Amino acid sequence: MIDHAHDLESVRGATERLLTAAAEMDNAAVTQSSRLPGWSRGHVLAHLSRNADALVNVLRGRPMYPSAEARDADIERDAPRALDVQLADLRDSAARFQEAGAAPADWSRTVELRNGVTDSASRVPFRRWAEVELHHVDLGIGYELEDLPEEFKEREIAFLADRFSGHPEVPATSLADGTRAWSTGRDADLPEVTVTGAPADLLGWLAGRRDGSALTVHGGTLPSLPPL
Repeated sequence: MIDHAHDLESVRGATERLLTAAAEMDNAAVTQSSRLPGWSRGHVLAHLSRNADALVNVLRGRPMYPSAEARDADIERDAPRALDVQLADLRDSAARFQEAGAAPADWSRTVELRNGVTDSASRVPFRRWAEVELHHVDLGIGYELEDLPEEFKEREIAFLADRFSGHPEVPATSLADGTRAWSTGRDADLPEVTVTGAPADLLGWLAGRRDGSALTVHGGTLPSLPPL
């Protein structure tokens, strides 16, 4: 059972960690490259702010973004802003998301995200939590996948494994971190490949943040994953 109230509090904590860490930067650092190809740290911060507002739209039954072009244009527009403006926007947009999440609602309803993707409203706070945590890592300012909360790592691995489950181009794969196991890839009676490693390395590979070289693979080569 997804606990949206718990996840909203987790979003709040993750946002505060990000804001505190990002406040140690200066304006020059904001213009420098993030770990995401083609994006500066300013792009990452701008995306996080606009994503918060987009998820407010989702919770209120509106389209997440007017269009893919509008989403990209808003990020490009906001990326060059000074650090204090970025942080104020991130804090204000995060507050708007928390306000939308606190409103009485049917959390079992189905909502629509980007590209026709649908999900339960109750999972929207977790999706926002993932945005904040992973993009904090993407800033490249000292917060690593190993620093992510253990609960988040476990749940995000499960979420991403489920996302690739049934994908015809991904072999049936068993994932394990030594204590927990997941499965992903195309349907099969038995896994074709077994991948083991630390939670941070499994998550990094599934989320496209690491190349998987730290993982151990049995039964074949490390599967190539489609883009998220």
